[in-house]
Amino acid sequence: MSFFLLYFFTDVARISPALAGVILLITKIFDAVNDPLVGMISDRVRTPWGRRRPWFLFGAIPFGLTFFLLFLVPNLGQAGLFVYYLVVALMLDLAFTVVNVPYTALTAELTRDYDERTSLNSFRFAFSIGAGLLAAFFHPIIVNAVKAGGGTEQMGYMISALIWAVVATVPFFFAFWGTYERHTAEEEAPMPYLESLKITFANRSFRYVTGIYLLSWLVVQTVSTLVVYYLTYWLRRPALVPFVLLAVQGSSLVFLFVWTAISRRIGKKGVYYYGMVWWILVSMALYFVQPSWSPAVILALGVLAGVGVATAYLVPWAMLPDVIELDELKTGRRREGAFYGFFVLLQKLGLALGLFLVSQALAISGYITPPPGATTPVVQPDSALQAIRLMIGPVPALILLAGIFLVYKFPITKENHEATLRELEERRASAALEM
Repeated sequence: MSFFLLYFFTDVARISPALAGVILLITKIFDAVNDPLVGMISDRVRTPWGRRRPWFLFGAIPFGLTFFLLFLVPNLGQAGLFVYYLVVALMLDLAFTVVNVPYTALTAELTRDYDERTSLNSFRFAFSIGAGLLAAFFHPIIVNAVKAGGGTEQMGYMISALIWAVVATVPFFFAFWGTYERHTAEEEAPMPYLESLKITFANRSFRYVTGIYLLSWLVVQTVSTLVVYYLTYWLRRPALVPFVLLAVQGSSLVFLFVWTAISRRIGKKGVYYYGMVWWILVSMALYFVQPSWSPAVILALGVLAGVGVATAYLVPWAMLPDVIELDELKTGRRREGAFYGFFVLLQKLGLALGLFLVSQALAISGYITPPPGATTPVVQPDSALQAIRLMIGPVPALILLAGIFLVYKFPITKENHEATLRELEERRASAALEM
C-alpha cells in the first residue's frame, strides 16, 4: 500500500488524483476514532488468552479479505469507483486496526530492558521491512508476468493482491500461538476513555515521541508513494521500480541491526541524528538526478537512502516503551493499548497525510491520468515533474530537520529511564509486602 496504492488509484483504476486523496483523507478521519478506541478496549479485555492476542484470531481473515477487495477494479464509473474504494478502505482500516494495535501493544509487555527493547523492535521491523521488501520487489514482477501472459494490468494487481492478502493474514495466527503477555487482568482497573485520552496527551514525553514519529513516517510514506512516479515519469525507467525498492528496503533491513548495535554506545537520540542527517543529504541528491544518469547511480542512492530510512522505523518505536514506563510511574497504570493505539493512528495518519498531500500536489500541478488502453507512460507536463522532484527531495529534507529538533528536545535518556525502572521496582516490592 505504501508504494503502490496511490499509483493503483490513478494509473490502474484511473480515478483522478484529487478523488483518490479524498478517499484517503476520509479514511483517516475514521481512523482518528477507531485506533485509540481499539487500543483502550484491548486494555480492558479480559480473556484466558490475555488482552491483546485474541484480536489476532478474529481480525486476521477480515483484514486479508478487505485488502484483496481494495485492489479490484469493478466496472462502476468514476462515481461508483469512488464509493466502492471509500467503503472498502474504511473496512480495511478497521480490520487492520483490530489486529495491528494489539500486536504493537505487545512490545512493551515482553521486556522492560532499555537496550533489549531497541533490539526487539529491530527484529520486529526486520520482518516488517523484509516482508515489504519481498512485496515491493515481486509485485511489479507478478503484474508484468500477468501482462506478458495476455492479461491486463488490472488482472495483475488482482492476482498480486490475492497473494499478499494470504501472506499478510497467516502470520497473525503464529503471533497468537507464539507470544505471551506478562501483565494479568488483575493488575489495573479500566480507566474512562476521556480521562485516558487526557492523561495520554498530558505526557510531555509522549507528545515529543509522537511528533518525532509523525514527521519521520510522513517522509517515509511520501517518498515511498513517489518512488513509482519518480522512476516512471521523471527518469522514464519504470523497469527499475522493483530494483530500487529492493535497494532501499534491503539496505533498511541490514541497517536496522547496525543502528541497534550503535545505539548501545551512543543512545537512541544519537542514532536518530546520524541517520536523519544522512537521509537529508540523499534526499537533496535525488532532486538533482537526471534521466540520463546511469542506473547504477540511481540504485546506489536507493541503498544510501535505506541507511536513513532504518532509523525512522527503529528509533520512535524503541522510544515509546520508555514513555509508557514513565507514565506508569506517574499514574500507577499500565496503558500500552492506549499509547500504541494513538501511535498506530499516527502511523496510518502519516500514510494518509503523505498520500493525500501527494495526490493533491499532483492534481494541482497538472498530472495527466493515463487514458484507457495506454500501454506506455504518458508524457507529464513540466509542472507535474517538478512537483514530483520537490516532493521526493527538498520537502522531505525540511520535514526531517524538524524531526531532528524534536529528538533534541526529547527528555528521556538511558540514565533517567533506568532510574524510572528502579522506582517502579521499589513500588512493586512495597506493594507486594503490603499484600
